[in-house]
Amino acid sequence: MKVHTVQITIRGRTYSVRSDQDEDLPAIARDVDRRMAEIASRSPRMDDYTIAMLTALNLASELERVRRDVDADLAALDRDLASAGLLLEAGR
Repeated sequence: MKVHTVQITIRGRTYSVRSDQDEDLPAIARDVDRRMAEIASRSPRMDDYTIAMLTALNLASELERVRRDVDADLAALDRDLASAGLLLEAGR
């Protein structure tokens, strides 16, 4: 596994991030920066820590929604596969 260092900028601060993943860290950082800017624009007096915390909570909420949707989709697929299996067994 190759570890590489990527320079990203969030809220005007540059960070060196080491990663062994092939994900697009600069694009992820741009998305985080954009989301933080949106939150900051709603309340200009908010400090960076609060902006980061609210952004993290929003991202965690989105992730949880996606997890629930995927779980529901997988459960539906399991039911469909079980039904198809029963139909195949009945046809023998």
